[in-house]
Amino acid sequence: MVTNLAGLIESAKSGKRGRIAVAGAADLPVLEAVHAAAGAGITEPLLVGDRRGIEEMAEKAGMDVSRVEIIDVADPAGAAARAVALVREGSAQILMKGFVSTEILLRAVLNKEHGIPTGKLLSHAGIFESSWYPKLFCVTDAAMNIAPALEEKAAILNNAVSLFHRLGEENPRVAVVAAVETVNPKMEPTVHAAMLTQMNRRGQIRGCLVDGPLALDNAVSKEAAAHKGIVSEVAGDMDIILVPDIEAGNILYKSLVFLGGARTAGIIIGAKAPIVLTSRSDSDKSKLYSIALAACAGTGVGT
Repeated sequence: MVTNLAGLIESAKSGKRGRIAVAGAADLPVLEAVHAAAGAGITEPLLVGDRRGIEEMAEKAGMDVSRVEIIDVADPAGAAARAVALVREGSAQILMKGFVSTEILLRAVLNKEHGIPTGKLLSHAGIFESSWYPKLFCVTDAAMNIAPALEEKAAILNNAVSLFHRLGEENPRVAVVAAVETVNPKMEPTVHAAMLTQMNRRGQIRGCLVDGPLALDNAVSKEAAAHKGIVSEVAGDMDIILVPDIEAGNILYKSLVFLGGARTAGIIIGAKAPIVLTSRSDSDKSKLYSIALAACAGTGVGT
């Protein structure tokens, strides 16, 4: 199992060096991240977008594109469609968002005829390294699904579990969190958590160990769980935190980074290839780690 974010880079290096198709590649922070990933031996860039803009931004990024394939497509929607097509055709193994809107990119991804859908729900997985927790853990879904129903939460959970399998963890522990650790019919997230736990116990959700509802303190601290009399193999030893909705997930995600000092990597999973959607507020390291995470997710490399 990969034990820290730096290990993602080493694991990505040990796999087959694939290509990353960047949609709307005339974006300085994205090119800097792609350049760093190429320099680290993780992936080879395939840049789609306005050639002149790409060349100008590449020069600012210190990236020599004389030997890099650039596909000149000025229109953002066209660039997104072409980058997705490269993944669908097998010419690239990772898709990355550049200077195109998320809506345009996902529309191309989900196109039934020309996209790369699998029929599964797409969801975001953020992998965190925190000095306050002994191992890498995932928060999902903090960016894609607004108010998932029970069936959608099961799909989000399964996406994250599949990612951990690819990172080398055979039986990840999933904490389904809510405001409290007891079932309250007036609080739907607690009901969903209990149902997901029972689905896992009856073999409807496999390849992981699920428990919930757990309040966040119980999920991350064995002492807090013991203080409340909670007996759980997941409490204080979770690998994945499944949040009730995008509001809770987004707040937790940003609190971990901006208040807790955690480092992170994140990708969209559920399509035929991992998708890197970095924020401009993400650090350079975070962008590099996200590309490495996508490379590991695509090849199934773990340590």
